[in-house]
Amino acid sequence: MEASKTLIPQGPRFYDELAREIEAFADPVWFTALSNAAASLKQHLTGINWVGFYLLRNGELVLGPFQGLPACTRIALGKGVCGTAALERRTLVVADVDAFPGHIACDSASKSEIVIPLIKDGRVLGVLDVDSPFPNRFSHDDRVGLEKIAERLLVFTEWPTLA
Repeated sequence: MEASKTLIPQGPRFYDELAREIEAFADPVWFTALSNAAASLKQHLTGINWVGFYLLRNGELVLGPFQGLPACTRIALGKGVCGTAALERRTLVVADVDAFPGHIACDSASKSEIVIPLIKDGRVLGVLDVDSPFPNRFSHDDRVGLEKIAERLLVFTEWPTLA
């Protein structure tokens, strides 16, 4: 089994180190920052098969920098896990994507998902989306760690008006 399919619990110390690595590649250009963040997350998170960003543009989420198989290019607000997290402005942890009403299956191998909305100055800019081929992959530590990484990306990145 390849490394990205092996499930190893990742705690607060892991996420602190990962956040520092992502900040080391910090760049004010949003596309560059998100590209490096997606690459770092894909390299270091275990038990995942896709990680990336969807950015809010003209009232819908549009695929941004990612690592993994080709993905859905546009997601309506309120649709699927990503659209719901963006519309509700809250992190969603889905233990079984097949049980999530309206789940959008871009990769049939995905069994669980976490989506963190990117909110700056009260405005939803997009979401960070991480998928796993394991059911119930994402823990409380994953949620807290990924939310912290998302917050740091919002601080050191200059965000254009995409919407």
